Amino acid sequence: MKIVILIPVFNDFKSASKLIEEIDINISELKVEFSLIVVNDASTEEKILETKNLNNIKSLKLINMRNNKGHARCIAAGLKHISENEDFDYVIPMDGDGEDRPEEIRNFFEKIKDNPNKSIVGERVKRSESLIFKICYFFHKLITYTFTGKFIKFGNYTCLTKKTVKKLIEDKATWSSFSGSLAKNEIILIKSPSIRGQRYFGPSKMSFLNLIKHSLAIIAVFKTGVIFRSIAFYAIYLIIIAEYISVITSIPLAIIIIFGLVILKISGRENMNEFNNSLTNISDIDILK
Repeated sequence: MKIVILIPVFNDFKSASKLIEEIDINISELKVEFSLIVVNDASTEEKILETKNLNNIKSLKLINMRNNKGHARCIAAGLKHISENEDFDYVIPMDGDGEDRPEEIRNFFEKIKDNPNKSIVGERVKRSESLIFKICYFFHKLITYTFTGKFIKFGNYTCLTKKTVKKLIEDKATWSSFSGSLAKNEIILIKSPSIRGQRYFGPSKMSFLNLIKHSLAIIAVFKTGVIFRSIAFYAIYLIIIAEYISVITSIPLAIIIIFGLVILKISGRENMNEFNNSLTNISDIDILK
């Protein structure tokens, strides 16, 4: 069995270096051929991966991008590169800061043995962020479910079959939202409990604004359903307030309209032409092992 671990990095090579060493330790007893591909999303800091004594990782490559495209697009380009250039059975995308815990790779491996043809998602059962962030994340999941019918409790940390990777690189939605595209393309996903770990170094880069953008990008993947649900909510609410229409009672109607327009705007990020040409953004590839 051959597994490629895909790690996007932007100005966080210190954390990525520690993560790689932790991965090497945690896969020592697994009878699997592991390769690592780190995608450097045009970092402005010095690109140095300080890894020592990697005894269990077969190969380590650093793909350097010319222009920064953001986390989701970094993963999308990485999946496309792997699909076209690597020999693999599964791909595990994971964040490079330690929040995706390397010890859970063993859980994925156990799930693979029972479900070899299904992709696996690390379903969050516990988070490590502040209470305010957890509350915001709860509302993110609630709004996503309300407008899409999808209860998405996973992020990038997944284990994808080759078939799923092929689906993702053929869908423009992957260029905008990895988790949204995965939920759209795979009806049946095997769940593996996942605890959100602590960052190795520095504060989290997921700000409140980035969380909003992340949430809207997921919802935009299901824009057709969102528009239909918005129209239904609009019509039902209009019937309810028909005899009591005022400036105040009309505010929710305006919010629904604005929300629909924002989702349509965000969906414009899904660009298949850019996705297909994403590998032209690679400046060079360093073979580190």
